[in-house]
Amino acid sequence: MTSAAHAVAARVTDPELPMLTLEDLGVLRSVEEHDGTGGPGSPGGWVEVAITPTYSGCPAMASMRDDLVHRLRDAGYDDVRVRVQLSPPWSSDWITERGRRALAAAGYSPPGPAPRHAADAPVALDLSPTRRAIACPRCGSNEVELTSEFGATACKALYRCPTCLEPFEHVKEI
Repeated sequence: MTSAAHAVAARVTDPELPMLTLEDLGVLRSVEEHDGTGGPGSPGGWVEVAITPTYSGCPAMASMRDDLVHRLRDAGYDDVRVRVQLSPPWSSDWITERGRRALAAAGYSPPGPAPRHAADAPVALDLSPTRRAIACPRCGSNEVELTSEFGATACKALYRCPTCLEPFEHVKEI
């Protein structure tokens, strides 16, 4: 059962991909209401929200924290604490199906399955170009060209579709 605080936090949108809620993006890990003397949101009570960054050093984390605090305070929770949870690390597999549909509807290419690594094995560094099997979110063509591995944010790559001649961003698999 979701709490009232969780329902509020789940509706906060990502500052870089505003078509996604933090829940759809998979960065909202938990929302816990801790009762005070008068119940949740009352003096002595507090709400703790855990979020996980999509990337180490993600600049959107401060905005996510501030937006969560503001929305929960507006809903009557005076004491809101947001913590960063790094383990397990975020994966693009955590984006919900609703979130993937919202990305595509907004003209973004949603991520495919995240690469798999053994939990205790080191991740190999590969400096060759990343190969992705993606389709243009506008016309559906599989004939797309990588323009830049880095888009406006580190979690997106820039592509161009030679079929419809439109540029688009792809949310990277992590």
